[in-house]
Amino acid sequence: MTPEQRYFFDLTGYLHLEGVLQGDELKAAQDAAQRYIDTPPEQVPAGLEINFERNHFNWYINAFAFDKALEALALHPATWPILKELTDNRPRLTTGNMMVDFHGNVFHPLHAGVKGSPILNPEQGRYSTVGDQVQCNDLVFFFYLTDVYPGDGGLIILPCSHKSNFDCSRQAFYPDYPEGGDSDYFTTEVPEGMLNITPRAGDVVVISELVTHGALSWVPEDRDRCFLTLRYMQQHETVRGGLVRFSPEICARLSPETLQLAEPASFGHIKEIVEREVVTLS
Repeated sequence: MTPEQRYFFDLTGYLHLEGVLQGDELKAAQDAAQRYIDTPPEQVPAGLEINFERNHFNWYINAFAFDKALEALALHPATWPILKELTDNRPRLTTGNMMVDFHGNVFHPLHAGVKGSPILNPEQGRYSTVGDQVQCNDLVFFFYLTDVYPGDGGLIILPCSHKSNFDCSRQAFYPDYPEGGDSDYFTTEVPEGMLNITPRAGDVVVISELVTHGALSWVPEDRDRCFLTLRYMQQHETVRGGLVRFSPEICARLSPETLQLAEPASFGHIKEIVEREVVTLS
């Protein structure tokens, strides 16, 4: 990370990296995403799944394993050094799903990673600085494959909330949001203190999962919001609810480098791929 990136991420809990994917690389990822979108749910390869049941978006499970153009994003040369630093050279890929947001979808309420005492909850999200490095054990990298413009809606975050010592209720910024949730709740309001991030196709947004975030209702009727969500933890940490591994069907589709990235390991172990400045899939 550059000193400027390190300062900004530590201050706000997010980074917006512009133009990470360009030209043929971007088109290959977009084409692969569209092929998955166009695949009938009953015809998706084993281990993959299309979920139309979410109110906030259509969910394409394990999309990163659908095509090598998407799998390569998990180890992209522009984000790889950032991922290594933020995980203290102990990265592990835990999920790689794609989301498609379209006009008519409801507001995605504010949420954040689990917080609490590390003594009482060893699976809590953690954020700290050690020396001149940031360390975070729960990260999300959003690779955007379509454009978002001001006024479109989409991703909202509460900058600096990764350092909050108090939980943020869903009504804190949206007081009319029902306590129990509401499948019919729509809003494009950006309250004071919140930030609506508007990436273009090829941009990447990086957040600590501890950052309070959500999504405004999507406004355009002629354009969807499509992005690949890659989630990482430190290799020795468990995913909330247990140690999650990819299915044998998914593993069979992945390159050795991606399998190594997804493998849990002890704290003291350094994966061979971490020693590389750039990782190319076999």
